Amino acid sequence: MAKRKSVRKPRKKTQKTSAFLSTVKRVFIGAFIVVACLIGVLFIYDYFAVANQKPAVKEKKERTAAPARKPVTTPKKDAPKQQQTPKKTPAGKAPVATSTKTFKIPANTEIPRLKAKRQEQVIKHEGYTVSYNSEYRIANWVAYELTATEAKSRKTERSNKFVPDPLVKGATATNEDYSRTGYDRGHLAPAGDMKWSEKAMRESFYLSNICPQKPKLNRGIWKDLEEQCRLWAMDNGSLLIVTGPVMTDDMKRLGKNRVAIPKSFYKVLCYHTGSGYKGIAFLFENRDYKENSLKSMAIPIDSVERVTGIDFFPSIPDGKEKEMERTVDWDSWSF
Repeated sequence: MAKRKSVRKPRKKTQKTSAFLSTVKRVFIGAFIVVACLIGVLFIYDYFAVANQKPAVKEKKERTAAPARKPVTTPKKDAPKQQQTPKKTPAGKAPVATSTKTFKIPANTEIPRLKAKRQEQVIKHEGYTVSYNSEYRIANWVAYELTATEAKSRKTERSNKFVPDPLVKGATATNEDYSRTGYDRGHLAPAGDMKWSEKAMRESFYLSNICPQKPKLNRGIWKDLEEQCRLWAMDNGSLLIVTGPVMTDDMKRLGKNRVAIPKSFYKVLCYHTGSGYKGIAFLFENRDYKENSLKSMAIPIDSVERVTGIDFFPSIPDGKEKEMERTVDWDSWSF
């Protein structure tokens, strides 16, 4: 009779291992559920806590808003020195500021007035004002204020593009009028004074701001005076400048548009002090001055007014204007 194959019973060790793993699994799942519940409770608590705090924050802002409306009081004695108003410099000179205007002057002080009857179109540009004479195709005068900040600026490079002034009504000069004539296109308001603005630089090359000048005048003592004006502007805070040709009936003409060739040019200057104004003027023939010094060419403003028939600073009170224009206060102008 054949023997039956015995069935092997599972070991007790395997059963114990399976029971242990099942227990661990239940514990893990239970722990996960507990942690999830805890996180949910914390989230709900945080949500309601923040919601309850919002009205309190708003109420706090409302309580603290009122003091902010109080007017600004006088600065405390222990305030930092740099916050106090700067003191004036010696001799009543205005301190150099960072803006383009360094002292307050009466409105339109720099706008001259023609005494003689003459064609005139007054045009305001970025850096200067011009009284244009379409009969002669040149300016009666060009006026502007040059501040210390503007005089020191190197913001813009020289343009060198001469073009007719688009605001001129009537006859005007063109570049062709100056070609092969032996005359420079001489600036009245110099490009060197307009480096503070790209637009001012560009407009300084309008032909309404240009006159026929002998090269040795334009590149000589006239240029020296332009450079000296920038130094005076930096020294005194600001400078009022009026410049132009001396108009005469016998001026020669050049080019197709018959541009007048002035025989002489002037430049008058003044600056403001604590007590009034200081003025000086220059008058040059349209020629080479070689080694002449600027100081030797300085004259009172009223001398130029008699020659040109122009009241250069009509907005200044008469008493101060006459005092400024009748003589040169040499102590006020350093050469």
